[in-house]
Amino acid sequence: MLNCHPIKHFKTITKHRHAVIRHCFKAGIGFQGLFHDLSKYSPTEFIPGAIHYQGNRSPNEGEREVHGFSKAWMHHKGRNRHHFEYWTDYNNVTRRMEGMPMPDRYIKEMFCDRVAASKIYQKEKYTDQSSLDYFIQGCDKRGTLINKESSDKLEFLLRMLADKGEKYTFAYLRRHKHLPTDKYEK
Repeated sequence: MLNCHPIKHFKTITKHRHAVIRHCFKAGIGFQGLFHDLSKYSPTEFIPGAIHYQGNRSPNEGEREVHGFSKAWMHHKGRNRHHFEYWTDYNNVTRRMEGMPMPDRYIKEMFCDRVAASKIYQKEKYTDQSSLDYFIQGCDKRGTLINKESSDKLEFLLRMLADKGEKYTFAYLRRHKHLPTDKYEK
């Protein structure tokens, strides 16, 4: 068995979850945030997370390196609507798996999740640009698994965060129930 770190893993996922909850309250979706990532405490996700804990990135990456896939991630994405992977389905026209449009409230939670994850993993290296950089870095990998409109909305928020900061962006999220589909302009 690999080095197992259940206490460190518990502390990391709890710290992350609490950060997302705080962000969700700032974004005006506090009640929704209270239920964020509860599945990470289930044995299906928690045990692999503790076994593959690294502290500087998702343990799902470590599980993939060992087994070629992450059973914990497959469980997680199927239960948490703030992940774009939850919103994939078979398209009868193209005959491929593709991203379906996400409701704005889950895009807002995804934004809160990504910002919190960047803070947790990057620690003192975190800047308001960090989440956008990570998003842009993964564009080629996501392909059509994320709906174009949902991706544009998330990118809009991440660019706003990088340009205007947290206070402005969370105030924007509170004021706007629906997210724009146009590109963010400075």
